Amino acid sequence: MMSERPLVFVVVGPTAVGKTACAIDLAQALGTEIISADARQFYRGLAIGTAQPSARERAAVPHHFVDFLEPTAHFSAGVIAEATTEKIRQLHNSGHQAVVVVGGSGLYVKALVEGLNALPSDLKIRGLLNDRLATEGIAPLLAELETLDPVHVNQMDTANPQRVVRALEVCLASGRPFSSFHAPEDIAERPFDVEVLGLEAPRDVLEFRIRERLSRMIEAGWEREARQALPYREENALQTVGYREWFQFFDGACTRAEAAEAIAVKTRQFAKRQMTWFRKMKGVSWFGCDACPEMLAHAQEICSARNIPFTPPVLPS
Repeated sequence: MMSERPLVFVVVGPTAVGKTACAIDLAQALGTEIISADARQFYRGLAIGTAQPSARERAAVPHHFVDFLEPTAHFSAGVIAEATTEKIRQLHNSGHQAVVVVGGSGLYVKALVEGLNALPSDLKIRGLLNDRLATEGIAPLLAELETLDPVHVNQMDTANPQRVVRALEVCLASGRPFSSFHAPEDIAERPFDVEVLGLEAPRDVLEFRIRERLSRMIEAGWEREARQALPYREENALQTVGYREWFQFFDGACTRAEAAEAIAVKTRQFAKRQMTWFRKMKGVSWFGCDACPEMLAHAQEICSARNIPFTPPVLPS
């Protein structure tokens, strides 16, 4: 008999740690599908630079919310959380007792797992902030945000101007820190049960993985992909690690080698911020980046207690 509440396994961790492969193994063991919680992977035309699952991986397990939005699209964590919740409901109604969510976007994961209070909007304030961004640059806005909400600044992508503007807008419009809207009060109970599985790696191992993946991405044609994305360089979708550095190279502000090195450094910094965020989440079961079998065994125990079918993958001898 199928449970009235679906079980959602959420696989989190820093970029390049190996979330995609483990999530696919988990989804195959459950006979279910995967929902992405990686905001970078939502957009079309950015497959290489955002490390979207390959065609082969997406053929192995159906993926949702990957490569489905135009770069001009705008959305909030709350909107994505609602869409993800609805997709979980649809998959559950179609017979899936469990669903896998995977991604490194901490705010989107938190919005899904814990819910978010409604974030206030003030178009007048947003317009004034965007005017300041155009004339003053991001630094003064970031300094003001750090005064109003140092907690959020420590966790966010501080190089993304639209996220800085949005957080500052919420602070100014509400008189409250942006991070206070992540508190659990007045948030409706989630309509599913959640198990969060985290993957981590020692700093030197993760840096090696980042650089190795960067080499593969460049060989796969990331520079060409970034050139094709140039018309969208001011869109929020392109305010992310990698594309900004390629655009600086295209502008003649640095060499190709300098751009590649900057991408590696910024990616490592991004991974550190991700771990800072996920380490503060409660109830995460952590596993090493090479411990996917242990993660699967843990998931199998959880499923066994709920009578959810689980067929572990056959590991090579």
